[in-house]
Amino acid sequence: MLTGSVKNTYLAILQEELIPATGCTEPIAIAYCAAKLREVLGARPELIYAEISGNLIKNAKSVTVPNTNGMKGIEAAIAAGIVAGDPNKELEVIANATDEQRKEMAEYLKQVKIEITCPETPILLDMRLTGIYGGDRAMVRIANTHTNVVHIEKNGMVQLDKPATQADYTTDRSCLNVRDILEFANTVEVDKIRPMIGRQITYNLAIAEAGLTEPWGATIGQILLKEYGEDVKIKAKAYAAAASDARMNGCEKPVIILSGSGNQGITSSMPVVQFAKALGVSEEKMLRAVALSDLITVHLKSGIGRLSAFCGAVAAGAGAGGGIAYLRDGSYEAVSSTVSNALGMISGTICDGAKSSCAAKIMSSVEAGIMGYEMYKAQKEFADGEGIIGHDVEKTIQNIGTLAKQGMYETDRVILGIMTEAE
Repeated sequence: MLTGSVKNTYLAILQEELIPATGCTEPIAIAYCAAKLREVLGARPELIYAEISGNLIKNAKSVTVPNTNGMKGIEAAIAAGIVAGDPNKELEVIANATDEQRKEMAEYLKQVKIEITCPETPILLDMRLTGIYGGDRAMVRIANTHTNVVHIEKNGMVQLDKPATQADYTTDRSCLNVRDILEFANTVEVDKIRPMIGRQITYNLAIAEAGLTEPWGATIGQILLKEYGEDVKIKAKAYAAAASDARMNGCEKPVIILSGSGNQGITSSMPVVQFAKALGVSEEKMLRAVALSDLITVHLKSGIGRLSAFCGAVAAGAGAGGGIAYLRDGSYEAVSSTVSNALGMISGTICDGAKSSCAAKIMSSVEAGIMGYEMYKAQKEFADGEGIIGHDVEKTIQNIGTLAKQGMYETDRVILGIMTEAE
């Protein structure tokens, strides 16, 4: 039986993870850092030195920043934060930019000098913005997680300093495991998850519908429905992909993120919602299934890290597969086998930055989650020792963490080299 203490921990994890963000989280984190810099400096900088870690550059260089009239990249994110950022809104920092401010962003970019470097740092998510205006100089550093401000100083006077390795969440994730996650999904008071999960479904469904009705990005979601019909397995992929189509290409609708990623918040929820609707289950059952999917995704990502060469959509697709298995069967065997099978299919998928093709990777990840359950139903599964598959789902998840953190370290560097060489 799951103790009250563990249930409260799982609720706290969901509370910390399921937060709103407008736009891709990496450029928005840069915009947030820039807004903090302007606040500390007390003026719009004339010169900005931006020291940005490789993984941040990878995820910020090719994605459209919302509320900027279509501008892309790090400079656009910095300008947006300086001109229109409200640091009190964190990952919704530029959500309220006005038409006039959007015009000012482009003008400011013509006037300001921004020097971007990529220093060596052991912290994958690490940025330091230094701004100069007249005789004043200020610096703000964010590290480890997207809104975790670890250092602030102005004119040599330190206003904040804390360890860069300290995350901005406080709840220990080490207690996560699939068996307990399933028990939590079955027994938690639904009113305790309804506000969080309900908001996730509402926000992410709204941006998915935008992606299915407007020509955002590569329109992967629209193509799926047009070419393959509206079977629930297609809709599960299409709604998740369409939300990413819109989000990666500048849609101003907010999403509820998971593990620091809007694409993961979308992928862990939209397929489960489509299956819940098709199966005609109750709202309560749907909320429980999405919560299970979210927590399995967080469990996977805890071993991988916030940023990696390992595509986070794979983790969320496996989580969604677990949520679908919960709706269709509900047993531990179904959920754990589905997750392991899904991970055995496409765990080699790389993250080469945030951009339009993320929607296609989401489509493939959701397909793996769905197929993982179909394999279970057919009494088939990938066996212990076949590649990265372990003797149970927890060992497989542990192996994924090792693959992502150790095996893909050099892959990450090569990907960044290819992306920067292409400029």
